[in-house]
Amino acid sequence: MRENSIIVGLDIGTTKITTVIGEVAPGGTVDIIGEGSVPSEGMKRGSVINLERATQAIRQSLHAAERVSGVRARSVFVSVGGNHTKAMTSHGLAAIRRQQEITPGDVERAIENARAVPLDPSLEMLHTIPQEYVVDGQEGIKNPVGMHGVRLEVDVHIVAGTAGPLLNLRRCVQEAGLQIEGFVLHSLASGLATLEAPEQAQTTLVIDMGGGTTDIGVFKRGNLAHSASIPIGGDHVTADLAQILKIPMEEAEKVKRHYGAAIPELADQELTLEITTGSGATHAISAFELSRVIRPRVSEIYGLIRDEIEQALGPVEAVAQSVVITGGAATLPGTVELARERFRLPTRLGKPRGIQGLSDIVNGPAHACSVGMVLYGISQDGRVPSGLLGEGDPVYFGGDSAQPRSDAPYPPGPFSSGPYPPAQPGNGPAYPASVPGGPAPKPGPKPGELVYGPTPESQVKVQGQGPLTGAQPPADKGAKTGFVDRVRALFRDWF
Repeated sequence: MRENSIIVGLDIGTTKITTVIGEVAPGGTVDIIGEGSVPSEGMKRGSVINLERATQAIRQSLHAAERVSGVRARSVFVSVGGNHTKAMTSHGLAAIRRQQEITPGDVERAIENARAVPLDPSLEMLHTIPQEYVVDGQEGIKNPVGMHGVRLEVDVHIVAGTAGPLLNLRRCVQEAGLQIEGFVLHSLASGLATLEAPEQAQTTLVIDMGGGTTDIGVFKRGNLAHSASIPIGGDHVTADLAQILKIPMEEAEKVKRHYGAAIPELADQELTLEITTGSGATHAISAFELSRVIRPRVSEIYGLIRDEIEQALGPVEAVAQSVVITGGAATLPGTVELARERFRLPTRLGKPRGIQGLSDIVNGPAHACSVGMVLYGISQDGRVPSGLLGEGDPVYFGGDSAQPRSDAPYPPGPFSSGPYPPAQPGNGPAYPASVPGGPAPKPGPKPGELVYGPTPESQVKVQGQGPLTGAQPPADKGAKTGFVDRVRALFRDWF
């Protein structure tokens, strides 16, 4: 039991840093009482590259959340992700004396034996997550305590991080005046915040699309069974637009958010943008063609995810029953529909669920990780917030003490209705907007409406309307080698 009912999650990302303060209500529900988000500084692909700037950004995010909540934060859970995290699955075994029940000590002994694997000295262990237990060959056991047997086995998912990047993160957080309660894997936190009860009773692929990285988590019956990270995210889509359109990153980010889509058919078919580059050249591009630049990069991210899952676990369609897309970059229109097309599985947009308080502020995909760390802090005590699941739903929060109902609802199988699964409620159409019954195209700005003002380098404006500009943190451009060459074919007359 926590002595302090206040739990703080600190999500340190490539494009933004978010602090969420949660309070555990007497009934076990979670009230979000504070939130603070600021542009990220000194971070790149989940690692610190400038200690002073990263510390200052953390301090600003923390103070913003404290002003809203009226609470002084002293300790936090901190998210970690990126390529400096490593994951593996280890097998543990414990012998049980005959005629003796399995005790919690026996379970801990099996887990400790699984933890006893040789790790590189540069790695620091972050999580040891038990999967299902096996007693005398009987598989599928969630809690073996009290059972009889002579052989107890367990598979444990071990997550470790490179010591150097973790030390840098720890130093930034401590210099901001905070203690670290623990590091939490980004995909684990996002899964805890977004998975619904039926998804916790099956195998679900969680994809958190951030600015600099895309984190992957495969949850099997509520437990994180596989995790990985891809060093490509939403900022790389922005960098592609900046390269092709010859405009600054800040403007490319605004253009992407206002007019882009991962599926060109979902873009406004009648909207045309007028691009003025830094050299003074002017070009016109439709929102449809703009989205044709975006789609290959998002499709590439999904292809890399598919390759990662197939190499580690097997074909995605055979491994998972559904996909949940979350993270700030997942808000781009068409990301869910394109994922449904690429993975051939039921797919939805993941948002934090079961929270109260400032739920209207933190209910978007961009807050999934930060809210998930608050929920992780509660589950550390074995306490599952009662408000997280509907009445009668299985209380199953990744622990090993609760069993899901046998009659829990399951979503349809991947091939239950033709080559593509049907659209799920609230997730948009399974096919582009050109299909009858699809959504209306996004409206552009009204004539003369100022969306954002000009910069000295270049101007982007909707044809016949005012100039556009904006401010977003720059993205890393190193992951687009070979990609722009493929996209250039779409705009040969520009070069």
